[in-house]
Amino acid sequence: MKKVLITGDQGFVGRYFKDFLARKNWDITGIDLKNGIDCRDFFRKSETVYDLVIHLAAIVGGRKTIETEPLSVATDLSIDSEMFNWAIRTKQHRIIYFSSSAAYPISKQLKDSNVYLSEQDINLDDIRNPDNTYGWSKLTGELLANAAKKEGLNTYVLRPFSGYGTDQDLDYPFPSFIHRVKNKIDPFEIWGDGEQVRDFIHITDIVQASMQILDLNIQTPVNLGNGTPFSFNQLAEIIFRQSGWRPSQGIKHIKTNPTGVMFRCSNCSLLKNFYTPKIDIETGIAKALRGERW
Repeated sequence: MKKVLITGDQGFVGRYFKDFLARKNWDITGIDLKNGIDCRDFFRKSETVYDLVIHLAAIVGGRKTIETEPLSVATDLSIDSEMFNWAIRTKQHRIIYFSSSAAYPISKQLKDSNVYLSEQDINLDDIRNPDNTYGWSKLTGELLANAAKKEGLNTYVLRPFSGYGTDQDLDYPFPSFIHRVKNKIDPFEIWGDGEQVRDFIHITDIVQASMQILDLNIQTPVNLGNGTPFSFNQLAEIIFRQSGWRPSQGIKHIKTNPTGVMFRCSNCSLLKNFYTPKIDIETGIAKALRGERW
């Protein structure tokens, strides 16, 4: 039986990895601040060697937290450095490090830029300004992963774009939109002008693509996305159509709230050499409206 450690196992992504690996009879150890366990304390004390470590522990909290609580998010720097130092000291076998599309330079994510971000758009020898302290923490995490690799650690760096699913926290746009439609909240609120573009990938595709990358031993950074851009306004319209309900008062754009970058979409050429996402946005919306997780 293979042993896996999942940090942040009570979070959205962690829960799906636990489900997936439990079905394959892996021996799962989960640590999460929600259960009163700070992973940094765990790293200082644990000598256990795992077949796989999936490192998801991070402070994110959605766009509002990213833009209004930068020092809180910067705690991720401490979390990642403790993890990599522990992994090197204890000679862990394999580490999946979840970076983020936020690590990409914001200069390539402007309105009407239409740049499909490829893995080569991050050059660790020529760093450009990422998305706030969250982007900086993930970029630094990639630097640490690269250093750990030079120490002999097998590291797998993944850059998910806008992961979504049925039971995601309401801090994120997709589950918030589903919640507003299911509860028929009228008018329907969207932060900003709704023209912000994102690349949505279903959480089950994130999990399955990650395990495929592990199986193929691909130790270069890989984008996890669909490569299809949708604005928030377009996402809302698809949900309205799928649900058969639309707000009588229409969409109310809250332009005083944080909006993030204007165009963030993945170039998925590398990913699609070995994995093609199975769930398109229409299917993902239908699953969420029905309350289906997988």
